[in-house]
Amino acid sequence: MVIMSDGVLAAVRAFVARIHAFEPAAGSLGDLVVRFNGDEARMTITGPVARALAEALGAYQDPRDHGPCDACGGHRVDDNFHCLDCGHLNGLFGQLVAERAARYRAEPSPELEG
Repeated sequence: MVIMSDGVLAAVRAFVARIHAFEPAAGSLGDLVVRFNGDEARMTITGPVARALAEALGAYQDPRDHGPCDACGGHRVDDNFHCLDCGHLNGLFGQLVAERAARYRAEPSPELEG
């Protein structure tokens, strides 16, 4: 997926403008410069905008993030709760899969018996 710089820059500009509109007389804290793919946007940042930007970034949860691995603490747990870093199956689902797999290996298959 190719992300166009004008879309990223427009999103940041729109966010800053939307928050700034609530307190247009707030004093400037400085400038935020965003460069992306050779394009640049410079925006004056006020206290309310800085707070909102920090809160928005801190609150973002990537939909692919299934939390930390129970075993290694890594954050690359896939949709099946399998850690891509250490191979551990996480949580109750992982525990059930591991128990069933152990039982399956322990029980002889009727097709293989004489």
